Amino acid sequence: MHRDTLRPIRRARLIASLVLACTAGFGAATPALAEAPQQLTQVPGYYRTTLGKFEITALYDGPFGMDPKVLKYTSQRDIQRLFAKMFVNSPPVQTAVNAFLVNTGSKLILVDTGAAKLFGPQLGNVVENLRAAGYRPEQVDIVLLTHLHGDHVNGLVGPAGERVFANAQVFSSEADNAFWLSAEVAAKAAPEMQGFFKMSRDAAAPYIASGQWKTFTGEQELAPGIHSVDTHGHTPGHTSYLLDDGGEKLLILGDIVHNHAVQFARPETAIEFDVDPKQAVAARKKTFQWAAKERFMVAGMHLPFPGLGHVRKDGKAFAWVPAEFAPVEKK
Repeated sequence: MHRDTLRPIRRARLIASLVLACTAGFGAATPALAEAPQQLTQVPGYYRTTLGKFEITALYDGPFGMDPKVLKYTSQRDIQRLFAKMFVNSPPVQTAVNAFLVNTGSKLILVDTGAAKLFGPQLGNVVENLRAAGYRPEQVDIVLLTHLHGDHVNGLVGPAGERVFANAQVFSSEADNAFWLSAEVAAKAAPEMQGFFKMSRDAAAPYIASGQWKTFTGEQELAPGIHSVDTHGHTPGHTSYLLDDGGEKLLILGDIVHNHAVQFARPETAIEFDVDPKQAVAARKKTFQWAAKERFMVAGMHLPFPGLGHVRKDGKAFAWVPAEFAPVEKK
């Protein structure tokens, strides 16, 4: 082979040898990087959106496991089929507890307060997430309660029974007051219900004592752009709240729905905790029909966090359409 032909080959071999030598030397001098440790923590549980000029912040109190046997009027076989269709694991079924913070520009309003730690260690994160969202509990002007079940009112008080929202007026429907805060009604209730009555009384007591506990009846404007909507059945005074600013509307459902996989497809499904199951079913059907027709956004306390989305008609039933993650619009 001619000498001129060999020169490029020798040059390539020399370069390759130098590269290998440098690589080997670098590897010997530099220790291998360790794997990054897993964090195993979740992001703070809040999500922000806007409604007209209102700022809406969904607050995650945490999850709890629901036994599907508490769902009534629909066969367990059908329930399990609906779970599988929506990739919901059972049992138990993970169920969210949500609250919603509304900044109207002049008032800071919290709708429901979560379960505190009385329903398990994974719950009780409303205040922590409210702080993570940039607010403090003492800034809350008004607390609106959908009803007086413990997973909605326990967050009103701290471990020593103190007021968590020290500067807020707390609004509860008169019908729920007359039921859950009544010693006479509690005395007639089943033994397994006594704990629920105690939670309601304990949560209300310091606000009643301070004069901050307020009641209302029917449907009325409780704050500018926020109206109570009678959706009783789950409890005697269960209330939803319609927010309206500039023609944009959001209905905070409360416990109109407990399980998205079942109760949209089978709105006739009640839950064991309904005080009046037939009326609760009627309220759900009426509310779903209204929301689907008007196409306004809804928010649910037990819908998968952040619990915001729309209801649409699906044949003779309904379907849940969760809102997409989106940046906050400044208006």
